[in-house]
Amino acid sequence: MITDRKLEHLLICENYDVEFKDKTTGFEDVELIHKALPEVNKNNIDLSTSKFGKKLDSPLFITAITGGHPYSKTINEKLAIVAEEKNIALGVGSQRAAIEHPELADTYTVVRENAPDCLLVGNIGAPQLDLASDAVEMLDADILAIHLNPLQESIQPEGDLDARNYIDSISKIVDSIDIPVMVKETGCGISAECAKQLVDAGVSYIDVEGAGGTSWAAVETYRSDDKYYGELFWDWGIPTAVSTAEIVSSVDVPVISSGGIRNGLEAAKAIALGADAVGMALPFLKYSTDIDNMIDFIDRFEESLRIAMFLVGAKNIEELKNSNLIIKGKTRQWLNDRGFETSIYSRRCNNDR
Repeated sequence: MITDRKLEHLLICENYDVEFKDKTTGFEDVELIHKALPEVNKNNIDLSTSKFGKKLDSPLFITAITGGHPYSKTINEKLAIVAEEKNIALGVGSQRAAIEHPELADTYTVVRENAPDCLLVGNIGAPQLDLASDAVEMLDADILAIHLNPLQESIQPEGDLDARNYIDSISKIVDSIDIPVMVKETGCGISAECAKQLVDAGVSYIDVEGAGGTSWAAVETYRSDDKYYGELFWDWGIPTAVSTAEIVSSVDVPVISSGGIRNGLEAAKAIALGADAVGMALPFLKYSTDIDNMIDFIDRFEESLRIAMFLVGAKNIEELKNSNLIIKGKTRQWLNDRGFETSIYSRRCNNDR
């Protein structure tokens, strides 16, 4: 049943509109301040980052997409080839299917076989303490991600609805393995309060995976005979820009901003809000039939990020994190209503005068 569900998820994401309808990422409300005197050589701009244990050529993560069905093996193989060539990070889908059904292990192990030096992120669910060591060993993973998906479980016909003791399980997973643990949402974002709990539990990295990109309520709506609940909660979640700003203002761990980011300009805005990297999944799934198309997509992403950095006078990622911006509209209102000081970004601008 697990492997059939994974195939259904892939085919739905490939062939149906699964993105948010009305709610956006919030990045349209974030404006980087143009610097007419950038004092930077664009050709020397450095996109690299070493915040996640290995030096990456750019702050781009291909976040968890698939695994656990024979159809996914070819997809993961191509993703791995691309990630290795471009020296970016790659995550896999939940590994539970392969641990419970070893005949499916090659749909995951194909990644390390084709990306021996890649920063590779494994993946299990919060209550799956007993799977942690096997998941790490299967991939020779550099980081183990723990995914949180209460909305998807609520809409999914076969969903696990008992979310008690998640934070205790996460803490035990951290203690049980010898690599860093990342916690990621799956399209609904993470609040400042939850981020603090995760860091207190020993989590090393947080991937916000906010609202505005793929809606897993939408995916499950296509699978369900009863469409009511999925359609009702289709746009549920914290917008990615809001979740990013909340978390970086509240905890001191590297943060990946993901959820609806589609280009280098949006990535630049996320990093200027304080993120250390950005993640994308759905665009790579859409391009996964062709390695050259994926590489071209990454090249365009990196060039647009480099242009944005040039236009704000940032010669590396750390300088981009401290560049000038303003937050307006619904995103500003949301953050202000939550008690987060958006004028800090405006003060950056004033300090430059």
